[in-house]
Amino acid sequence: MGISEERAVPIPVTGEHGLVLEGLYVGVTDPEADGAVIAPPHPLHGGSMDSPVLNELAHACDLAGIASLRFNWRGVGASGGRASGESSDADADYGAALEQIAETVPGSLVACGYSFGAATAVRCAAAEPRVTRLVLVAPPPALLDADALLAFGGRTLVLTGEHDALAPVDALVTLAAERQRIEVVAVPEADHFFVSGLAEIGRRAARFLGARR
Repeated sequence: MGISEERAVPIPVTGEHGLVLEGLYVGVTDPEADGAVIAPPHPLHGGSMDSPVLNELAHACDLAGIASLRFNWRGVGASGGRASGESSDADADYGAALEQIAETVPGSLVACGYSFGAATAVRCAAAEPRVTRLVLVAPPPALLDADALLAFGGRTLVLTGEHDALAPVDALVTLAAERQRIEVVAVPEADHFFVSGLAEIGRRAARFLGARR
C-alpha cells in the first residue's frame, strides 16, 4: 500500500540568504491533523529524502492520519546551498522544516529522523514546544545529545537494527533506561542500512503513532 499523494514543496531557511530546501509534503484530510518532519541521514554520506527508511516513516504517518514533510539537506538533490555535516547547518535545515509543518497543521508535531537525521531531530525538538513525540531510527549514540533526549517530556520510539554497529542496541537501551517514556526496539536481522527490516520499521512506527487503518 502506498502513501497518499505527495506534493513537492519549497522550504525556505530563515536568515540563510535565500536558501531553499527541497521537500515532499503528504497531507491528510483531517483539519485538526498533527504533523511530522522526517529527516534523512548524513548529507555527505548519501543521505537524502529518497531513503526507503524515510518512505516507511512517511507511510506510517499516513496510516496514523498525520501529515508529513520530508526534505533534503542543503546541497542535496534540488536543495540550495552546499552540503555540510555541521550540526548548526543541520539544525537550521530541520528547524525550517519544523516551522513550515507547524504553519501547515494545527495539531501537535512529531520529530522523526534516520541516523544523523535522528540526532538532529532530538536537538530541534527541544526548541519546539509543539513536538510531543520522537521517532528515531538508528540514532548513533556518538551523535546524540543525551541530555536533550532525556529531558524531552513526550514519548519516544527508538528503532535500530539488531546488528547495527553505529547505533548498537545495548548502548541505546542503556541510555533509555534513564527515562521511562523511551521505547527501544531492535529490528531483527537488520544493520544500520536496513537492507532488511524496512517493513518492521513501518509497522512499529505506525503502531506508536496510532495507525487508524
